[in-house]
Amino acid sequence: MTAQIISGTEIAKQIRQELKQEIAGLRDKYNLIPGLATVLVGDDPASQVYVGSKARTCEALGVYSERHDLPAETSEQKLLALIDRLNKDTRIHGILVQLPLPKHISEANVLYAIDPDKDVDGFHPVNVGRMMIGQPNYLPCTPHGIQELLFRSGVKTEGAEVVVVGRSNIVGKPIANILLQKKAGANATVTVCHTATRDITFHTRRADILIVAAGKPKAITADMVKEGAVVIDVGVNRIGKTAEGKAILCGDVDFDAVKEKASAITPVPGGVGPMTIVMLMLNTVKATKLAVGLA
Repeated sequence: MTAQIISGTEIAKQIRQELKQEIAGLRDKYNLIPGLATVLVGDDPASQVYVGSKARTCEALGVYSERHDLPAETSEQKLLALIDRLNKDTRIHGILVQLPLPKHISEANVLYAIDPDKDVDGFHPVNVGRMMIGQPNYLPCTPHGIQELLFRSGVKTEGAEVVVVGRSNIVGKPIANILLQKKAGANATVTVCHTATRDITFHTRRADILIVAAGKPKAITADMVKEGAVVIDVGVNRIGKTAEGKAILCGDVDFDAVKEKASAITPVPGGVGPMTIVMLMLNTVKATKLAVGLA
């Protein structure tokens, strides 16, 4: 058996088209243009790429965007002052501060400073709490993207055994919480594995749906996967360069071996990655509607 490839690239395209129509409707009917501000401190190359992609997506969809690139030595006080100004700016409905931040800036202080109604990353404790009780304004972008991949690929989650490898605040914990909610597209039995799990293979072999965010190249091998499982690979690892100098990427799953055993699998690149930015746009549109009482 060779697995169905779950293409995040194609599913993200579908959602972008839906959002483009919705954004045009907000502009034409209410003279309302969603606004997103991105804040980047320092010159981390990967962060530069991510922020650039977000700006291009905004332009393609008709979203007003502001990009604030600050030098690495920017003080925490100056960054918090910028966030305060963006919180008060009625043109801006969503604020995203690109992580990681330089070591002299408290990530917690920055995340707490963002108005929860403009926290389109879904990381503010208020939004994390709302997610926990099943009443979210915004879901974190990567976990929400995973849920959409499953839903739009026809993967049934209700009653499924889901195993999540990784317990980060960005992916592992939120996707586990999202999929255990008593809702459509969720209602699963969820196990979370991490570095202190005694026998990860025991758990991964039970999974109907295996979600891997371990941060380790090809950590999940074919012998760790149940026949017919759905495998979602969140990892992006740079393992070398081509002769032309282009990065060679792989996921946290041994794709070539596991695709012969799984029923469906996401590739790297082109799987979960494209979903993260489009879900950020979805959250920004929702923030826009919430700001004027349309949602």
